[in-house]
Amino acid sequence: MLIALLLAYYFCLPKHLFRDPTATVITSSSDILLGAQIADDGQWRFPTNDNIPNKFKTCILQFEDEYFYKHPGFNPVSIFKALKKNVNSGSVKRGGSTITQQVIRLSRKGQSRSYFEKLKELILATRLEFRLSKDEILNLYASHAPFGGNVVGIDAAAWRYFNRDASNLSWAECATLAVLPNAPSLIYPGKNQIRLLEKRNRLLKKLFEHGDIDELTYELSIAEGLPQKPYPLPQITPHLVQKIAKTKKGKRIKTTINIALQEQTNEIVEQHHNRLKQNEIHNISVLILDVKTRRVLTYVGNSPTDKAHQKNVDIIDKPRSTGSILKPFLYAAMLDAGDLLPNTLVPDVPTQFGSYQPENFDKSYDGAVFANEALSRSLNVPAVRMLQDFGLDRFYHYLKQLQLKDLKYNANHYGLSLVLGGAESNLWDLCKSYAAMSSTLNHFSENSSEYFTNEFCEPIVFDNENVDFGQKVKDKIIYDAGSIFLTYESMKQVNRPEGDDSWEYYDSSKEIAWKTGTSFGFRDAWAIGTTKDYVVGVWAGNADGEGRPGLVGVQTSAPILFDVFDLLPRGEWFAKPYDELFEVDICKKSGYRASTICDDTEIRLIQNSGKKTEPCPFHQLVHLDVSKQFQINSSCENISAINSEAWFILPPLQAFYFKNKNPFYKDLPPVRSDCKGNSGVHMEFIYPNKKSTIFLPKDFDGKINDLILKVAHSKPELELYWYIDAQYIGSTKDIHDMAVKPTSGDHLITVVDALGNELKRKITISE
Repeated sequence: MLIALLLAYYFCLPKHLFRDPTATVITSSSDILLGAQIADDGQWRFPTNDNIPNKFKTCILQFEDEYFYKHPGFNPVSIFKALKKNVNSGSVKRGGSTITQQVIRLSRKGQSRSYFEKLKELILATRLEFRLSKDEILNLYASHAPFGGNVVGIDAAAWRYFNRDASNLSWAECATLAVLPNAPSLIYPGKNQIRLLEKRNRLLKKLFEHGDIDELTYELSIAEGLPQKPYPLPQITPHLVQKIAKTKKGKRIKTTINIALQEQTNEIVEQHHNRLKQNEIHNISVLILDVKTRRVLTYVGNSPTDKAHQKNVDIIDKPRSTGSILKPFLYAAMLDAGDLLPNTLVPDVPTQFGSYQPENFDKSYDGAVFANEALSRSLNVPAVRMLQDFGLDRFYHYLKQLQLKDLKYNANHYGLSLVLGGAESNLWDLCKSYAAMSSTLNHFSENSSEYFTNEFCEPIVFDNENVDFGQKVKDKIIYDAGSIFLTYESMKQVNRPEGDDSWEYYDSSKEIAWKTGTSFGFRDAWAIGTTKDYVVGVWAGNADGEGRPGLVGVQTSAPILFDVFDLLPRGEWFAKPYDELFEVDICKKSGYRASTICDDTEIRLIQNSGKKTEPCPFHQLVHLDVSKQFQINSSCENISAINSEAWFILPPLQAFYFKNKNPFYKDLPPVRSDCKGNSGVHMEFIYPNKKSTIFLPKDFDGKINDLILKVAHSKPELELYWYIDAQYIGSTKDIHDMAVKPTSGDHLITVVDALGNELKRKITISE
């Protein structure tokens, strides 16, 4: 019988006293509350805290249970006094429960307060004393005691009533909270203030009489006012709370967030939101990563807008059209594969691939432009032509290695528009990729030119986690360090927004590799930048996808980017990864490796894979007369009188646009009339540049406009003869533009120069 009673006593207490849902609570890396999501039952009940502030601990013991550390779970003296008073009065006037008994009562919700239930509580209380330490029991009480309304526990009560952490409460504030659980339905802030004040002050007097506080503290404490109404809980990172609650619901999570940086970034976002909403641009998101640790320092999921403009949407992990933000990945991939040198000339001319016709943002063309300049100026046509040359599948393979999770389709689904915003990605993945590239450079320089196998890993947001970069290896993981460094050198030259455009002249300026992006229809504005230590990513736009005039990366997101970078410490620029670079003679005019006839060269650092690139194809050896005004050959001049000279020659179509912006570009001199041979004559259509359907617009009077045909010729002084469908329509000289009015339907345009060279183009006219 005794054994049965002992077993019953042993198992009478449930394993878990409290199964109530708790709020999801997140704190900064310095343990400051960032935000919380209310528990499923609508209560502000924080997860159990193992640390009770000493002030509150002293107050609660003096008010509820002075002999808490001395009794075995119940206090016979208190029980006897309470019983005597209640019997004499004929009603319940006083309770004799200890804190341990109150913990049991709180865990057994809804039980009547009869003497039989009191006996049960007493037995369970003694059992609890065997299971837990006194401090653990006190923690349970402090975490589950009611504090009025829907506030449960000291931690939630401190924030709701005093708007600060419990550890920062004054003696008066702790005394106020200590008396609330005694009758939370009758007395709480904002109601029955006189009764609450009297109870608080009696406790403060008791603390003074017991020597827990001195006279001055007592006088100051009783002079403090009472809270009038609950405060809203901090919402410093509301979208991060949502994100964490998906996997850590009901838990207290210490994050990697830097509270000061987060609050300053919030202020910047609010300022820019107030400006941008005038143009009906309502949403902004910002992410800051520490490159070395990959910790998330700031997480702004959205601007402080309203529900009508999707303020609760966390845009950081939402797929959006990338615009030009992927261009640096293509540039780095081509460097890494050895298909490009940093400042190789690439074509920038009207281009059409089937029905796809990319255009530069300003609708103009340079003819030919250095690759690094094309990147820094974010030119679209060179980027698409580079992608065509590099190979769509090859570039797509690089992007998949970056683990951009929103690339859900195959390469052909995106086509060549992949590099101009044809695909979607999100701020988290893009910042992660730039941080990995920056970290690759740092680690390569710090670890004897070695790479880490897990360099391209996920950022961390939980303070108790650390990134495992994997093992050191000699081989690159995705991009080699040299290609990344040269890409960043190009990105550093991107024109900064107004106010920062002369940054290189100030010693205090930060060197930042950065890139903007603007999606088709002005729906998404991106700006992502990196230094050796930090990556900052900004997206601006409307969460519902509405486009707005002026929603351009450099105008909308870039100012936010640089305001945020101003908050960050200034560091050094990336160290040059010399083991992945080597010096080579470069042709200044073309950016290619210098050939034997390049007349103007310089020594520059290129990536190791660049050794296999071809020498300059644009320099040719031409033969000139003594005056250097004409080309000659052995058919018209003695060999001894021929002057051979290197000449920089672009293809005709590139040259046509190039010389408009480069006045020092010189066309080849004409061939002297008494010499034979056409000496490498070339011509190309400027418009139409491919077989295409052309729509002829009408004037206000209803007349159809002319179609202007244009041709670029390497010897513009030659006369060109024009034909439509074998019918002669005229000739041009020097400037080869021909105005025609073809009928609707298919036509064949033929151009023949004076030397018999022929050029043809099929077109379809539609009215």
